[in-house]
Amino acid sequence: MEIFFGAFTSEWEQRRAALLHEMSSGGRGASAEEEMRRRLKQLAQLGAAGGGGSSGAPGGRGPASKARATPRMQVTQPTIGARSMEVRLAAVAKGSQPAVVKMASYGGGARVGAMLNYVSRGGELKVENEGGRILEGREELARIRDDWDHLFQNRAESRDIGSFSVEIAASGFASDEALHEQVRSTLTSGFGDRRYAYAIAKNDGGSVTVQGLVVLRSGQGERLTGDVKAAGIIQGRYDASAAAGEAAAKFSFHGYGNGVEFGASRLRGLVDRHDDVRDDRGQSIANEKVAGDLVQKEWRGELHSRKSRDVMHVIMSARAGTDVAAFEGAVRDFLAHQFAGHRYVFAMHDPASDPKEAGEGGKRPHVHAHAIVAMKSDSGDRIETTPAVFREWRSVMAEKAREHGIEMEMTDRREFAAPPAFTRTQVRPVSREGRTEHVGTSEAAQARYDAKRGGQRMLAKSDRSRQYIIKAQETWQTVALAGGDRQVEAYAAQHREYLESGLSTGQMETSGTVIRADFGSNFRINLATLQEMVLEGQELREMSRAEFETYEKKVETALFKLERSVSADDRADFDEVAGLARDFVNQKRELVDLYEQRKEALAEQIGEALRSEPRDPANDEWDAAVAKHGKAVVEAGNEAMIEIEHYREGLDRIEAGEFSADRKDGMQAGLHQAMERAAQLAVEGNSYLREVAEQDQDLRGAIDRAEKQAEVQDRQNDGRADVIKAVQTVIAERIDRLNERLSDISEDSYATRNEVSAERQFLADMNGQLDKLGPGDVLDLSRTETDYGYDEEEAASDRESGVDCVPSIERDRQEHESHIDSVAPQLEQLRAYGVTINTDFKIAAPPPQRDFDAYMNELAKEFAEAEPDLDDTREAHELASAVDATNRLEDRLNKDKEAAQRSGETTRTDPAQQHIPRLEELEREQMQQRERDRDDRDR
Repeated sequence: MEIFFGAFTSEWEQRRAALLHEMSSGGRGASAEEEMRRRLKQLAQLGAAGGGGSSGAPGGRGPASKARATPRMQVTQPTIGARSMEVRLAAVAKGSQPAVVKMASYGGGARVGAMLNYVSRGGELKVENEGGRILEGREELARIRDDWDHLFQNRAESRDIGSFSVEIAASGFASDEALHEQVRSTLTSGFGDRRYAYAIAKNDGGSVTVQGLVVLRSGQGERLTGDVKAAGIIQGRYDASAAAGEAAAKFSFHGYGNGVEFGASRLRGLVDRHDDVRDDRGQSIANEKVAGDLVQKEWRGELHSRKSRDVMHVIMSARAGTDVAAFEGAVRDFLAHQFAGHRYVFAMHDPASDPKEAGEGGKRPHVHAHAIVAMKSDSGDRIETTPAVFREWRSVMAEKAREHGIEMEMTDRREFAAPPAFTRTQVRPVSREGRTEHVGTSEAAQARYDAKRGGQRMLAKSDRSRQYIIKAQETWQTVALAGGDRQVEAYAAQHREYLESGLSTGQMETSGTVIRADFGSNFRINLATLQEMVLEGQELREMSRAEFETYEKKVETALFKLERSVSADDRADFDEVAGLARDFVNQKRELVDLYEQRKEALAEQIGEALRSEPRDPANDEWDAAVAKHGKAVVEAGNEAMIEIEHYREGLDRIEAGEFSADRKDGMQAGLHQAMERAAQLAVEGNSYLREVAEQDQDLRGAIDRAEKQAEVQDRQNDGRADVIKAVQTVIAERIDRLNERLSDISEDSYATRNEVSAERQFLADMNGQLDKLGPGDVLDLSRTETDYGYDEEEAASDRESGVDCVPSIERDRQEHESHIDSVAPQLEQLRAYGVTINTDFKIAAPPPQRDFDAYMNELAKEFAEAEPDLDDTREAHELASAVDATNRLEDRLNKDKEAAQRSGETTRTDPAQQHIPRLEELEREQMQQRERDRDDRDR
């Protein structure tokens, strides 16, 4: 029987089938030349069948031969008995599939929604939780985040790489290199020793815009936040540098992200958008590969990246053709056993039910399950993730699969001389058709990917692994000698040879030497794959341009792999095969061109037919509405009506029993809100909606209600203006009375004058705000004072005077409450007409201190400048009074506080409250000096 090797889904199955076919054909003496000539004849005929498929499982064992297992309830077992290596390897030789349990990724609590959306395909697939409850739809999935929230640490991901832009006023450079030198000088002056990459865009007028990415952590450990605050820091450093004298520059950040994946993706995007991208050392980043290498190799160590690990994403896979229901039951039991006490959900992905198309990454040929597991249990235990734990997972998964009738075993790559797996950070996908194809993000990653996908053989390097490999070699020998089945013996003997060859020659991973599992039929496997690709093109009688390009790429890839496995003696035969394959591809290209020409002609005919046919009445109605009301008005009204009809249809389907009645309240609320929005648009002047409302009574009613509400609001606004005017009149009269009272109070009555002046200032501020108060504005009568704490000197003075000591902050509070009480009737009037009023009293912490002697010198100068140049009148003395000086002091202290907070000032002197008596003493001295000057003038 002729075996078509391309029928097998994995590389090791293809190799094993090739070996078994050789042995069944009379040993391993079939020459490469005979195989090549036979394949040449098949390709020349272009269309000959590739032979029957085969299960590829010696002994006929596999999932297809098992009865469909019924999913069972979770049964948590305390332990799973470990199977011996001999039992496991013997089962694999007979056709058992390996257990695959992958740790795909970790995520923080904030990413749970996105991970659930991926697993459930946007809510289209059912999801099952740890209690066996089926969750369907986005609403149920959205509740999982809240249910699990108490299990999350919610540690924020580090901000590793920021996206920036810089506007530089630079012109007149002799060359592009000189411009790049200037740009790097500018960026380095701002960013310091941080690594970055950039591209330049020249603007009209000579300026340039620089866009790029920067590592947010410096070599000294300072991490920028990648936002407006960070831009201000960088801007300040640049402005203070010598480079600022050469060219003005404005820095800004536009986003940030975590990890090398984010950085590599953004840098590749920058390379894709610009022709000339360079790094901070002036090296050109010519293509996406160089961009990936830069981030992976050079920037990675400087990121010091961290991510939250609140949940993990686990994938369990089985071979294509495995019974889906049986595998689902095995997955259910595995999760219940391994993650007992933890919250989790899982969903099955199989080609039959996956709603995602293959080209988008869905409909994978093998059945698999995705699980999202909370790392922390309700009792506080966290899941361990170590190699030993992962091995236990595979063992448990295999045991549960066997309980459900699936032949599966836990395997170790050291038993098969398999290369280590590549991680998702080492590769990125380039094609999702069939088996996903990747490219490495670095040369080392590409080598690792090629080794894994190329089916190379490689031995692990540690001493412990070497001992394990020796034991595996002996076990394969035991399995081979146990015999009973020729194919099992051959399979075991071959794997023993892999291990024996590596051990005898010392070819371990440390030397970088690869032990290839070449049966002598490597080229035939690639040739079968090529044949499959070519025949695929024959089956697709009509292709689109995109499908043909994908097909052409597959054929060229198959030719490339075949060429690598062909010896020099067979080179001429390979050239003939390649020529035949490419001739066929060229014929397909000509057919695609003809198809496109035919489609263009048909499209032209259809266009003419459409132009000659009568127009759709709906289009005529739309055009008439646009002509009458304007396109923007009709589009806005149409969107509002579409939303209304969405909720109406939903309610109709609920009444018909198509949707659950639980959703009725939500639908009704949505309809009410949509009606209100449409009515508001109509009130604001949307004539199209008013026209629709003539036929829609519900919308008509909503518009009527909105109009009445608008009328009430208008009347309230008119009354509001009258009330504000009346209140202002009352306040103005009180200010006049306070002015008269102030003129009658002796200047020696220091405290009384202060109280009156403070009340007058409060009322004046209130009237000023009322002048500018608009609809929706807040009348802010709040007050913020700084609490300097207990003042020992002030308390001692009060005790000497025989009065109780009242802290200054408490006096301020009492004064504020007194002011608010004095206008309480007016405030009630304003509130009755919808004015929002803030009367809070807020206490602020004292600002950082500074050198008070220098501060008092500045204050003394202000007092001197404030000496009135007027006649000797009470108003002149009032303007230069200590009240104004005190107000200036408070303003200065507040400004100093804000400046200190921005600059991080930490210099300390004596607390400011200790100098308040000194300030009062200075004020008294100034008042006494004024009285002496007045007496001198009188004399």
